[in-house]
Amino acid sequence: MADEARARRKVQEGLVVSSKMDKTVVVAVERLERHPLYQKRMRITSRFKAHDENNACREGDRVRIMETRPLSKEKRWRVVEILERAR
Repeated sequence: MADEARARRKVQEGLVVSSKMDKTVVVAVERLERHPLYQKRMRITSRFKAHDENNACREGDRVRIMETRPLSKEKRWRVVEILERAR
């Protein structure tokens, strides 16, 4: 049953925009949505604070994050893997 709950967790990919905190990174996730009236596609950016246990992420890295239990006031995600390093 625990495996089923883990499989339902949300997983997203985004760009690390800040790594100044200890064991925490800010990940910007972009998505495209249609404007409700004008139907033009809009780029919407959401910023998530994610737990980075080993301080491995740097600004500009592309990472995969997974939803987890609340770790602090604003931190509910954790870094699963670093997909691409910043140049």
